[in-house]
Amino acid sequence: MFVRTLRLQRGWSQEQLAELSGLSARTIQRIERGKPAGLETRKSLAAVFEIPLTELTEATTVTTATHETDHLQKQQTTEQEQQALEYVRDLKSFYTNLATYAVVIPFLFGINYLSSPDYYWAWWPALGWGLGMVIQGITTFEMFNLLGANWEKKALEKRLGKKL
Repeated sequence: MFVRTLRLQRGWSQEQLAELSGLSARTIQRIERGKPAGLETRKSLAAVFEIPLTELTEATTVTTATHETDHLQKQQTTEQEQQALEYVRDLKSFYTNLATYAVVIPFLFGINYLSSPDYYWAWWPALGWGLGMVIQGITTFEMFNLLGANWEKKALEKRLGKKL
């Protein structure tokens, strides 16, 4: 988790960190999930982050040693990070789909105009896909939050019979 924090502070992706450190992106992912790193891996990361190896080792050791005592706090932080990551992925997906829509639909209308200008069949995919985009936009930007996080929490509390 400490490596992830350092990486995000510098605005690097996992791939960028892997390239800078000479490690694989999979190794970076594994370390960020809390798996132990070997000495050579820690040396590479310490060099990239320009921190002493002991600081990186201590942070990893402290994280591992106090894992059980602050499990709830880390779990909450991890949940918040996971929610933020999920939101960013949803946002990226929405904008990617919107850009694809903006390219494909005019292309379909062009094909439609060239192949059968008397009947505009391209309206059907435009309307269907457009409706899907509207629904994705509503859920991504949480315009109507009927079954959102608050509802989930209340439903869990009701099911478990205790406050979370």
